[in-house]
Amino acid sequence: MSDKPSAPSQPSEPTRTEQYTLSRERYEKAVAYSRAGYTLYFVSCFLGVVFLLLILRLGLAAKFRNAAENVSDKRWIQGLVFAPLLLVTIDILELPLRIYWHSLSLRYEQSIQGWGSWLWDWTKGNFLGTAFGAVIALILFAVMRFSPRRWWLYFWFPAVLVLFGLIFITPLVIDPLFNKFEPLNKQHPDLVASIEKLTEHARVPIPPNRMFLMIASKKTNQINAYVTGLGASKRVVIWDTTIQKMTSNEALFIVGHELGHYVLGHVRQGFLLGSVGLLFALYFLFRGLHWALDRWAKDWRIYGQEDWASLAVLLLVLQVLLFVSSPVTNGFSRMQEHAADVYGLEVIHGLVPNSEEVAAHAFQVLGELDLADPNPPAFIKLWLYSHPPLAERLVFAHSYDPWSKGETPKYVK
Repeated sequence: MSDKPSAPSQPSEPTRTEQYTLSRERYEKAVAYSRAGYTLYFVSCFLGVVFLLLILRLGLAAKFRNAAENVSDKRWIQGLVFAPLLLVTIDILELPLRIYWHSLSLRYEQSIQGWGSWLWDWTKGNFLGTAFGAVIALILFAVMRFSPRRWWLYFWFPAVLVLFGLIFITPLVIDPLFNKFEPLNKQHPDLVASIEKLTEHARVPIPPNRMFLMIASKKTNQINAYVTGLGASKRVVIWDTTIQKMTSNEALFIVGHELGHYVLGHVRQGFLLGSVGLLFALYFLFRGLHWALDRWAKDWRIYGQEDWASLAVLLLVLQVLLFVSSPVTNGFSRMQEHAADVYGLEVIHGLVPNSEEVAAHAFQVLGELDLADPNPPAFIKLWLYSHPPLAERLVFAHSYDPWSKGETPKYVK
């Protein structure tokens, strides 16, 4: 599409949403908001590395270790002292960046969450992260002492179990700490009935008790839906803002997209591939830790890999790994999101009149409300985008038509 904004026309006949278009004012806001987000991401990654280097170079990690060892001779108590000291310090150093991002969200009317509510969410999130990190650190260093040379392999087994447990409990325990959820059929039985028609059409029944409404309107103007959980906790979640700001058929397409994630097993695939990736990541952490300690252990006052202070080195290596692996993880996510778009288009075909226009207009509404970048740079798309750019998704909604070509749909026969 053109880089220049174009105002929507006012024809007498129904508009075909064949391209993602914005008014000039909305276009400028979308570009400014997106560019600010891109910049903040790279700045936060850079500062994350700088903060950890400062913690090591200034000897803070060593001082935290000394404080933990002065508390007790027992390793597990030392870990419960050291890990929170380190993690809370990092959280506090990163707080200004988080404050700035929330101020941007308020300025561009993406968020409506007050500062008190936001700070409470930040506090809860960091408390959970610190507690989780302390437990992981205790397990990791216990495995290190058991097998100094193969800890990266042996730690992988409990790490996978922890990953599975986290994905399983998140929709049941963690998500409700930040937002209110209720059964979708409580307020929107008509939508549930329409979804049941979709699932019957796809011959993949999804029970209504797996469909939930998230009350997002108290905190955000954005719209969204997602699939989360594993096994008994697996569910489809729709934000109330999505239902409020889209037509019923457009919301049905969004739900169809999320059903695609559900039916195509994307959460399960993500867990399995994530587990494999975790093994490679742990080996990279093992090698990176020893490479760094061989060069700077004396300067950082770290006695070896089993020293609690080496956790800061591991976090530093992890920060670098997460950054450089972003194109791979986001590329995989874009593939899944495209597949879910295909499923959503197929599952509403024949049930929703003019389904391709409904899907395209749903993307248009999504972009207008969420200030989606009309034309993201190729590098940004490669590095940061977990979904295909919205303009591409909208065009695809009009171009995907296997039925008129006599072809067999990919997922919904």
